[in-house]
Amino acid sequence: MKILSGIAVSKGTAAGAAYIIERQLRPAISAEALPENERAGGWKRFTAALQKVRGDIKALLETPDPEQQAIFESYLLMLSDTDFISQVEQEYKKQNRRIEYVLNEKVEDFASKLRVAGDAYLSERADDITDVFGRVLNELLGVKRFDYSRLPEGAVVVAKNLNPSEAGELAARKCAGIVLEEGGVNSHLAILARNYGIPSLFGVPRAVSEIANGDEVVIDTQEAKVIVSPDVQTAAAYLTAIEQEERRRQCVAQHRQRPALLKDGTPVTLLANIGTVEEARIALDEGADGIGLFRTEFLFMQAANQDKKKGKPISSISEDSQFEAYREVLQIMKGKPVTIRTLDAGGDKIIAAADIPAVKEKNPLLGLRAIRLTLADTTLFKTQLRALYRASVYGELKIMLPLITHVAQVKETLRIIKEVHSDLTREQIPFRANTPVGIMIETAGAAVIADVFTQYCDFFSIGTNDLTQYTLGIDRENTAVADLFSEFHAGVLRLISYTVQCAQTAGIPVSVCGEMAGQEEGMKALVGLGVRRLSMSPRFLCEAKDILSHYTLDDLERVSAKAFARLPQIPLGGPIR
Repeated sequence: MKILSGIAVSKGTAAGAAYIIERQLRPAISAEALPENERAGGWKRFTAALQKVRGDIKALLETPDPEQQAIFESYLLMLSDTDFISQVEQEYKKQNRRIEYVLNEKVEDFASKLRVAGDAYLSERADDITDVFGRVLNELLGVKRFDYSRLPEGAVVVAKNLNPSEAGELAARKCAGIVLEEGGVNSHLAILARNYGIPSLFGVPRAVSEIANGDEVVIDTQEAKVIVSPDVQTAAAYLTAIEQEERRRQCVAQHRQRPALLKDGTPVTLLANIGTVEEARIALDEGADGIGLFRTEFLFMQAANQDKKKGKPISSISEDSQFEAYREVLQIMKGKPVTIRTLDAGGDKIIAAADIPAVKEKNPLLGLRAIRLTLADTTLFKTQLRALYRASVYGELKIMLPLITHVAQVKETLRIIKEVHSDLTREQIPFRANTPVGIMIETAGAAVIADVFTQYCDFFSIGTNDLTQYTLGIDRENTAVADLFSEFHAGVLRLISYTVQCAQTAGIPVSVCGEMAGQEEGMKALVGLGVRRLSMSPRFLCEAKDILSHYTLDDLERVSAKAFARLPQIPLGGPIR
């Protein structure tokens, strides 16, 4: 029996026989000069390979999951990047070498520039580019993709790395778990593994050489370890744990239509994070007290994709289409509050629509994104605000502004809202003028002046993902520094605590919609800090109710006090993985 350590990216316990996936090696790519009579044929082969891969990716868009759709749509955008393809064509004409050589050289050059930028997000996008155009290169070279029909059901897949587009095939083969040598917590593959509910550990050094085909393997994401060839006692203990997890899933389902109450009767409001109308129905069925975060950028992405399919100029979703989506969600929730976030595009959410501002940025996560982008194009912003206020008469709508860092941004938004009110009044369109307008607290700068913001908005929602990232200057997508990323860092907890205190003093609601709210330890600490509104994945709501029902408020206040007192234990130095 041996134990390997890694990074847990999708929770759960899994056991099964290991199946090693090793990639077919690409043949050496010749740099010899290309005969003139083969030039036209080479470009035709490239365009045919490009079209084939586009078709493969389009087939993956049929998934109803918005996060999966967004990932595959971003891949299609890469494959349709006319600027990059034009560069490949120019280089092909200039170099007089085979298209395989030119494409490989261009992709590697582009990806390396992103990786040396020192930004984890750009490094992750470099991996996406090599993944997508690697598929094109494989088509040109005749390298066959792994045949997933060979994968036994219930196997634990072990590989150096996998492509995000393969996650669906793993789920279809009822893969028990995934162990990879590479990959980050928020890589596209990790997101898909969580969506499919596949327990996964990434960043496991030498996994492919340490594990053999057929080895019995246990994945323990709670301890972030892989146990290879466990002894009889260990194997039996984990099989019991897996059975208990299944029984627990069935047990917590009983909380579906019950209110969330602590053991002493203290109520906690549990809300859902959604990205589509369909997810609102799931949230209601899972017993959500409302919607704490409706990510509207997915509506814009879907509209852009539909335009592309129809061969139309790509533009944003229309006011009427937005209105219909917002109205439907409000009606589905039957009077429960629905918080809709205005467009949070830019950064890692690229929407290729002609009317959405786009600039080339060295560090897009610190650039023109979220409220900065919409205030840069007030026509786009006013269209969305009009749709929101038109829908406001159909339920309990709340409007939330993302990535607010300056009071001036709130003031400018309120000025635009007044214009929208005047326009709707003149057009005799009904709306609720007193619809609450709140902001997301996602940076240290916003948190430390939370007391000032209370004078200009109706509620706060704390986005712990970005708050942790921006406060610590650490991106957990980067496995080299993932151990340093912690929402329980004293600096992050103090910012959350101060924000909550400011909201309580001003008498305005405060919620948490970041990933911390959907984790057991995070949820317990947040309630102990005074948060009474938590927003999370609809699928976690029943489990959250069950967890909270076992603790009193005094218990959770002690949990948060311990978290405040305990600085995270982090590795200092050591070999670079």
